[in-house]
Amino acid sequence: MIKNVILDLGGVLLNLSFPRTEAAFTAIGLPDFNSHFSQFKASPLFEELETGKLDKESFLRHFRKETGLTRSDAEIVAAWNAMLLDFPAERVSWLEKLSDRYRIFLYSNTNAFHHDAFQVTFNNEFPGRPFDSYFEKAYYSHVFGRRKPYPQSYTDLLEDAGLLAEETVFIDDTLPNVEGARAAGLHGIHLTSEVTGLKGF
Repeated sequence: MIKNVILDLGGVLLNLSFPRTEAAFTAIGLPDFNSHFSQFKASPLFEELETGKLDKESFLRHFRKETGLTRSDAEIVAAWNAMLLDFPAERVSWLEKLSDRYRIFLYSNTNAFHHDAFQVTFNNEFPGRPFDSYFEKAYYSHVFGRRKPYPQSYTDLLEDAGLLAEETVFIDDTLPNVEGARAAGLHGIHLTSEVTGLKGF
């Protein structure tokens, strides 16, 4: 019996557009951004950012060195955040209903730049209730120090939250992340359509 649901953020609750960030970097002089970061892979530099090993300032310094880009911090951050879109109201409503039946957690590969930006977006779109309050606990990779799709990261999350793998389902729109969860013993759902289409939840 499923008792716990762990949700991804981007592509599940928050709309994303990776092409928007790629286009934004192209516009400021970096046409090969996709070789550094995409939905499916990240360079070692971005892995360090998303596991909290680099703070914002150190990342920007290393990013300029790696790419040769000489634009301002504000321009780089704006391009990096361009992928972050909106939180559809029907998904937030679905999330509220889900918590009536299951223990709900979040597990997101993210970073300090994106975290700050999407929290502001959510507060503007749904004032009065902080985003993290929808979850028993929100695990952000840059705080948690671990990142999907590594199976050990799911094992560590289960241990921290006191969950059993066989009672837990993980939902993500990126297949390697779902495969990592399954390798750790969780049930995995690869989301390929609207979250509201998950009639069983």
